Amino acid sequence: MATRPDANPDAPHILIVGGGYVGLYTALRLQKKLKSELKRGEVEITIVDPQSYMTYQPFLPEAAAGNLSPRHVVVPLRRVLPKVNIVTARVTELSHAERWAIIQPVEGPPKRLTYDYLVMAAGSVSRTLPIPGLAENGIGFKTIGEAIHLRNHVLGQLDIASSTDDLELRKRALTFVVVGGGFAGVEALAEMEDMARDAIKLHPNLRADDMRWVMVEAADRILPEVGPELGKWTAEQLRGRGIDVKLKTFLQSAVDNVIELSDGEKFPTNTLVWTAGAKANPLGKSTDLPIDERGRVKGNEFLQIEGTVRAFTAGDNAAIPDLTKEGTEFCAPNAQHAVRQSKVLADNIVAAYRGKALEVYRHAYVGSVAGLGLHKGVAHVYGTKLRGMSAWLMHRTYHLSRVPTFNRKVRVVADWTLALFFKRETVSLGSIEAPFEEFALAAATDRPAADGIVKSAAK
Repeated sequence: MATRPDANPDAPHILIVGGGYVGLYTALRLQKKLKSELKRGEVEITIVDPQSYMTYQPFLPEAAAGNLSPRHVVVPLRRVLPKVNIVTARVTELSHAERWAIIQPVEGPPKRLTYDYLVMAAGSVSRTLPIPGLAENGIGFKTIGEAIHLRNHVLGQLDIASSTDDLELRKRALTFVVVGGGFAGVEALAEMEDMARDAIKLHPNLRADDMRWVMVEAADRILPEVGPELGKWTAEQLRGRGIDVKLKTFLQSAVDNVIELSDGEKFPTNTLVWTAGAKANPLGKSTDLPIDERGRVKGNEFLQIEGTVRAFTAGDNAAIPDLTKEGTEFCAPNAQHAVRQSKVLADNIVAAYRGKALEVYRHAYVGSVAGLGLHKGVAHVYGTKLRGMSAWLMHRTYHLSRVPTFNRKVRVVADWTLALFFKRETVSLGSIEAPFEEFALAAATDRPAADGIVKSAAK
């Protein structure tokens, strides 16, 4: 299946499954390294992903809080990869032995796509548990759609609470629960609580103390990536803001929006955010590639898929040995490794294509940074521990350096600069999730009159 009109059917075809960190950064480097070959039609590159953009996930909390425009958190693949075929579809089956993949476009029948080189970069999906009521009432925090939905939802709950005299309904609307004390959970909760404190000032009949924010974490500490000392400090800071941080606690039920916790507490809420981890994309189970007990594609130090030729993997869906540690440790599933793995992966594809030696992947983890709302953060980088404003600045500086393309960097800086002079907007646009509702209501209202006209004409 040729997706470019100028494609050479005899050119080697590189298929990249997934347009996330690994997919985008690998394609960017291949586009640069194989510039002359692509121009002459001697090689073809295709990315298959259900979305036509890459999401820079570390900025999701800031987008949800209104500090960044949602469009500046995503990178349009077609704009930054003009020499690459972008196919908006989902890979449903793959046989590397026969070099084909079955893809399901957004609309229409499935198609077979053949290739010569494979990059398996399908990433991860939210890891859920069979908790009653979770699937029906939980909100994830892994995509830009989920982040913006959460923003509109939280602001919408303030509107509900401000407009009712029902004390029970108000209490339910102003109770917010986040399950998971890792980066996603802590940053989402901290940014949303910070935003809600600003927004509630516009409701004269509500006070910040009326809100209840709860973090539920099964482990004995939060933010394990920054170490026990900073994790403890972060929990203390959140508690100082009135946030109820519950450690060694499990969510047992969320049926009918009633939260039941393992410590015996039970209370209603309209907001349950689930950020308790991720797992490898289950696509690996629909391929002939080797996977481990956690569903990750097995890779080696060259980022090659074990037991294969011309097949590579990296990122959250891959089990890549960490050569900086002893034993059988694997690289952590985070953006830091994914970005650096992509560079080596792309170089190794070029090396394999040109018959040269491959390079091993070795990178020592340099540390972690987390934002806790405007002007608040925590960081542990190169052994240095930072708190408060300095950590917040480190957080922004680091992620600004990592967000792809100069275009995105400028737009992010512009958003941050405007925020220095103007307050962020705290308006719920929840109606965008039901765009046909108003028109349907208008049509239903006019229908009796229209029916009368038809009947009169019939007479």
